[in-house]
Amino acid sequence: MSVAFENGALVDAVAFARDALVADGETPGEHLGARAEGEYAATHYFAAQVPGYRGWQWCVVVAGAPDSAELTVSETVLLPGDGALLAPEWVPWVDRVAPGDLGPGDLLAAPVDDPRLVPGQIDTLDIDPIDADQVGQVSAEIGLGRKRLLSFDGRADAAQRWYDGEFGPDSAMARNARHSCGTCGFYLPIAGALHGAFGVCANELAADGRAVSAEYGCGAHSDVRPAAGNGSPAYDAFDDGAVEIVTLPAAPAADGAAGA
Repeated sequence: MSVAFENGALVDAVAFARDALVADGETPGEHLGARAEGEYAATHYFAAQVPGYRGWQWCVVVAGAPDSAELTVSETVLLPGDGALLAPEWVPWVDRVAPGDLGPGDLLAAPVDDPRLVPGQIDTLDIDPIDADQVGQVSAEIGLGRKRLLSFDGRADAAQRWYDGEFGPDSAMARNARHSCGTCGFYLPIAGALHGAFGVCANELAADGRAVSAEYGCGAHSDVRPAAGNGSPAYDAFDDGAVEIVTLPAAPAADGAAGA
């Protein structure tokens, strides 16, 4: 057995371990304890006084050689202790970006293997087959048009998102509307496969410029009629001048009061 371990020099080498941290330019706090790591090493723990690392501790591994009283430092490292303030689990940026994060001048590239997009020469079935004037994606095959197009999955994802969103049929506005967007004069149907389900609102006082479901609706529908008279859209004006004021005769006095 080593002389260093027999004399407890490894576990008792608190000052030696602290000096190793100070030599690295650190300012260790109180000694939190030491633990023997086999016959020839011990680990010392010190409170870390490092801004932003609350609850962390310095770990210094002190080692000794058999039949020698000389000590060496194997490594120093900063480790989290119980209740330490830890950084949240790292999440790739592509999974962190949320709607509304894109600002002026920012660049946000779609992944090369993005399932929402396919090469421009693939027929995405986005053209209405009834319309004989439309030729699906031929322009891309001869080097014209867009390089990538929405895939079926990408189109389905967008449709579901719009349908479930603020301008879908289940929103509070739509549930309280008497008419749907599909019958509104301000409704501009979009082209392609989503033609029958979505459009763009052209009413500046409603969902102007937004993609809305044909089943969405609001109180600014083109079929809403103006109110009669000067009242609100829901009620006619109330003319209190047409009310006849009637004066009622005084009530007869009670018997007791008449006897008095």
